Amino acid sequence: MMSARIDFRIITDWIKPGSRVLDLGCGDGTLLDYLTQSKKISGYGLEIDDNHVEACIKRGVNVIQTDLDAGLSEFDEKSFDFVILSLTLQAVKYPDRLLREMLRVGTEGIVTFPNFGHWRARLQLGLLGRMPISAALPHEWYNTPNIHLCTLRDFSRLCEHEQIEVLESQVVDHAHRQRLGLKLLPNILGEIALYRFRRADLP
Repeated sequence: MMSARIDFRIITDWIKPGSRVLDLGCGDGTLLDYLTQSKKISGYGLEIDDNHVEACIKRGVNVIQTDLDAGLSEFDEKSFDFVILSLTLQAVKYPDRLLREMLRVGTEGIVTFPNFGHWRARLQLGLLGRMPISAALPHEWYNTPNIHLCTLRDFSRLCEHEQIEVLESQVVDHAHRQRLGLKLLPNILGEIALYRFRRADLP
């Protein structure tokens, strides 16, 4: 079995063997491929990029080419056990709508995103007066695909507003490593956040 980044391993630990998984913005299918090998999941990926779709097909990953901003209307309620949105939340037009759709078609959701509250971002914006650039946020303001950057506290507040229960959360650095300081000051030191959640009204 191939090795995996720490964030992929965290996601894998959260997913039960044999689960039905939908990966939104699945890229080249690496995560779905890893989950298939390690947890024997049955999965589908949604991806808009032609090259990534081709890469998924070469890996043997089930993929549908579509735009996430169009919603998930092609899927019935609770079609999946887990719906994953990895490093894509900040690039969609309506993050709140997509979270609702994730929990309509899936029992649980897993989201990862770059943390705009990281100390380097605060420093560049506060002292230099410019939009931050970092390993986790490498683009200039004028060519970035990210249109809705947020912090850990922002995401937690959105979950409260949408009546979403956060089951687990972790942070890693830009190299997808875990360090002691990240647990102590996650919103300042964490560069990438990972959340597992469900509807708050579930028993």
